[in-house]
Amino acid sequence: MNNKNIREREELHKKIWAIADDLRGSVDGWDFKQYILGMMFYRYISENITNYINEGERKAGDKDFDYAKLPDEIAETQREELVKEKGFFILPSELFCNVCKKAKNDENLNETLERVFNNIENSAKGAESEEDFAGLFDDIDVNSNKLGATVAKRNDKLVKILNGIADIKLDDYKNNSIDAFGDAYEYLMSMYASNAGKSGGEFFTPQEVSELLTRLAVVGKKSVNKVYDPACGSGSLLLKSAKILGKDNVRNGFYGQEINLTTYNLCRINMFLHDIGYDKFDIACEDTLTNPQHWDDEPFEVIVSNPPYSIKWAGNDNPLLINDPRYSPAGVLAPKSKADFAFIMHSLSWLATNGTASIVCFPGILYRGGAEQKIRKYLVDNNFIDCIIQLPDNLFFGTSIATCIMVLKKSKRDNSILFIDASKECVKVANNNKLTDENIENIVKIFTERKDIDYVAKLVSSAEIGENDYNLSVSTYVEKEDKREKIDIVELNKQIDEIVAREQVLRNQIDKIVKEIEV
Repeated sequence: MNNKNIREREELHKKIWAIADDLRGSVDGWDFKQYILGMMFYRYISENITNYINEGERKAGDKDFDYAKLPDEIAETQREELVKEKGFFILPSELFCNVCKKAKNDENLNETLERVFNNIENSAKGAESEEDFAGLFDDIDVNSNKLGATVAKRNDKLVKILNGIADIKLDDYKNNSIDAFGDAYEYLMSMYASNAGKSGGEFFTPQEVSELLTRLAVVGKKSVNKVYDPACGSGSLLLKSAKILGKDNVRNGFYGQEINLTTYNLCRINMFLHDIGYDKFDIACEDTLTNPQHWDDEPFEVIVSNPPYSIKWAGNDNPLLINDPRYSPAGVLAPKSKADFAFIMHSLSWLATNGTASIVCFPGILYRGGAEQKIRKYLVDNNFIDCIIQLPDNLFFGTSIATCIMVLKKSKRDNSILFIDASKECVKVANNNKLTDENIENIVKIFTERKDIDYVAKLVSSAEIGENDYNLSVSTYVEKEDKREKIDIVELNKQIDEIVAREQVLRNQIDKIVKEIEV
């Protein structure tokens, strides 16, 4: 990234922080995130459709055409065609820029925004894009008491949000706006997640961890068919594939499932803000473990995921699950109180033969007994585990736990598992540890070369793992370097003898002096 881009990004972050800071106090920051991101999305799709129409008209010869100034009745004639092409439609009078201009003097601003948001969602009804737009603005409650006790106070807050978002400099749309919108989203999510504890961190994976997970999953690939995340949260892992491979090199799109409605909406917004077309993503809102929504889309060549750690799930309470083709091969279900291996078995089941899955894991699942040991045995004996990586502690928002990454493959080139101790691959930033570009490069290099490295990496046969009761903890196989000073006992004894002899000489000299004094 050049200096100009760094300066632009810093300015963008300052502006976003100023908006958040101005709104701080009356509403919890994590709640306000939804308003800021929602308004940012509203601006994005307004500018997206405006620039799309303007570009077409100007190429056709009308150099001064501006959709934002077009009368609604004329624009209305192009509604059907635009919905087919863009997936949605916005009247000129309802564009972000035009609503923003009138906002300060609009006594019914809350009603105006509610109407506009409903109109945008309704424009996609009956179209291919209906599911992608349905409920996108549900979490932006413009009539919420959180914004203020009266309509006037609520509208005052809404004006501040609109003006703040409008004031963000995005320069030339074609060259910069997509990156700026996407970067603004990621900055907001990380800013709020770091202050929100588990409520934020549980569905936001820090960007550098997303980078590592995705790079592990796409090693050796220039393009893939589909990318999938069974617990997609706000979508940061899915979008890393677009960034690393190029979105056009994910040929058949991005798929994810998320159980939390608010986070599901954020994920879809994130897709749009990163310029992923409505026809290139399919995000579902349901419980992945008991009601998966992408049976017709699997298998997936790349699966990346940071599922919630050790959550409860139906398990044995649902008699149908033991016969579910995703779980039945292991012959046992993950414990009801710890669903970690349910997510892993689900991901393995939907992984393509030539695919790779990289999944963040809670360390306890690597060594505990019972059902989890039986599932580990199934995975090891069938040669599905490619690598286990021990990460540094304190990488994630809201938890200091040192997590691991499990890499799964269905077509391995050997019958061994690579164990990597990457616990030292980090730098300290404030109260958290952070993976640098160099750390990520080192880990990916070790993963790719697949060789033993003293105190860092060990390639272990399945047979040896079986002898260790299928314990998959990295510390079981990668020896910790003993940095204590090594002591030569023979040399030490010699030095002690010399000290004792010297001490005796000194005593003799002291005795002689004392006798002379007495005389």
